[in-house]
Formats: sequence, structure tokens, C-alpha cells
Amino acid sequence: MFLGLKSIIFHKDFKATNFKMNILDIDFNALYKEQKEITTFKPKTKEDWNAKAKDMDSRIHQSIYNEEFLSRVDTKGCESLLDVGCGPGNLALRFAKKLEKVYAMDYSEEMLRCVNENAASKKINNIETIQASWEDDWNRLPSVDIVVASRSMEVADMEGALKKLSNKAKQKVYLTYKVGGSFVDTEILEAMGRRIHPKPDYIYIVNILYKMGINPKIDYIESENKKINWNDFEGFRESTFWSIGEMSDDEIEGLKKLFFDENFRKKPQKPTYWAMISWNV
Repeated sequence: MFLGLKSIIFHKDFKATNFKMNILDIDFNALYKEQKEITTFKPKTKEDWNAKAKDMDSRIHQSIYNEEFLSRVDTKGCESLLDVGCGPGNLALRFAKKLEKVYAMDYSEEMLRCVNENAASKKINNIETIQASWEDDWNRLPSVDIVVASRSMEVADMEGALKKLSNKAKQKVYLTYKVGGSFVDTEILEAMGRRIHPKPDYIYIVNILYKMGINPKIDYIESENKKINWNDFEGFRESTFWSIGEMSDDEIEGLKKLFFDENFRKKPQKPTYWAMISWNV
């Protein structure tokens, strides 16, 4: 149903001779783990997100993504929500105006500090913050009507994470995952001469859910790309570094050449697309 040809052709166990395969024979979570292991885009640590919290809080609340996400979540007949990987609270603050109780969960204490400060400044008192990670035991977390995981599904074990979301939801689950295997635009990578191993695309999640007996709904959110300070090359370099890590002198030189190319600077930024995957529990 959702099987991509590339998933079969490049899998190390594929044998072309007299080979017949049913989709239920394929371990998509194992394929996801393999791709996750080799991808250029490595997960960030709690310390990384602590350092990023203040900057993220200064810009994420204005993103068009927030209202696009909110408009796709059906809160009718629901009273409570768990926001997994809540960041500085860009969604939790909005849901708090529609629901009786919102739990904002993140493993970064600085992100949770932002949530509490933002809620206090807006006189919102129905948000409770929880410090926890995907790897923790979730038995202590509350069961709620709706669970959301917005752009926070960069996990080592996707099937395990999806089960955790479902187990905590009484009614509905909503998550978003990037469309495409790179967090950096192709033109930037080409200018640097950097070859990457792409991250797993959202279709892995769809296939894993299918094997779990869940037929999810899929929608797509078009959001603005990362906002880069075009007057400052250092900001451009740091934004690229955040995604792909260390860069060689030649790669930085290629990045600088692109940054000061007037034709590139005048181009409108391409939107970023997120797959919104949801299901009823």
C-alpha cells in the first residue's frame, strides 16, 4: 500500500531471484532504525535544546505553522491534551485557550521555563509542565483526550514512540514529521559540496502504523522556511551548522560564496512541508 520501491531495492536482505514479498513481511521499524543510524542529521541533546530555547522562543510564536496545526486538530468533546516535545509552548499556549487542561512535556528544562514564563505573562493557569523524554517510562504521565507531537518525532525507535502516544490518548493522536529527508536546502548543500545521508521520511511512520493495525489520516502543512539573518553570514553559518554539524574550511567557503550571491539572496525562500498524521484511538 505505502511501500516505496527504494525500500526494497536497497535493503541488504533483498534477493531478486524467486522473491515474493507481502507488505506485512517487511519490518518498517527496522528499516527506519537503519536509516536513522546512518543519517547525517543526528538527534540533539538536552543541552543543545537548552542553549536553543531562548532563540527559539523569540521567533517560533510568530510562525504560520502554529495556526495551521491548530486548525487541523478537532477538540470537540475533549477536555485535556498532552503536548509531547512542547518546546517554548507555541502550541500549548494556544490549546490552553480551548481546553480545560494542557500538559506541556519536554526534556529541556529551559524550554519548560519558557512555557511557564509565557503562560504567566498571558495569565494562563491551566498548563502543567512535565520534564520527561521519549526514553523515559511514561507510566507516570497522565492519560488525556488528545496527544500531540509536533515536529518532535526524531526518535531512535519509531514504533515504540507511536505506541507511547497511542497509550496515553483516550481519543486522538496528532503528529507532524518533515516531508523530505533533509533539513538543509539542496542548493545550500551543493554550494558547500556536501553529500548527505538523508533522514527517514514521513512515509516510514505511515507504514509502521499500518503494520500496527492503524489506518491514519494524512494532511500536509506548508510552513515558512527557517528565517535566516541575511545581513549576517555568521547567523547563516550557525543555522546550517545546527542542522549538519561540523563543516570543513572549503564547505564554509562555499557557504559564504552562496550567501553573498545576490541572485541567491533575492530568491524567495522555499516553504517547508510537514506531514500531519493523525488517528483515533
